Amino acid sequence: MRIPCPFCGSRDAAEFSYLGDASATRPDTAAAGADLDAAMYDYVYLRDNPAGPLREYWYHGAGCHGWLIAERDTCTHCIVEAFMADTEMRP
Repeated sequence: MRIPCPFCGSRDAAEFSYLGDASATRPDTAAAGADLDAAMYDYVYLRDNPAGPLREYWYHGAGCHGWLIAERDTCTHCIVEAFMADTEMRP
């Protein structure tokens, strides 16, 4: 699999480390109240495993040392788009 790093260009996936789903949002500690433990457990351990498009975090450790968000089809491993994670999130 090749990942298109916006800074370094297209690179082999072996240069990257996979972090996981980029769409998960950390629970608001003030709003969670007594359910904070359950909300944090869900956030850290429970993930969907969808078949199809998914936004994922990838770290380019053997290149620019940047964090990317790649939109990848989990069935075909085709990466539709990749952009630096510190840029504005795409819709």
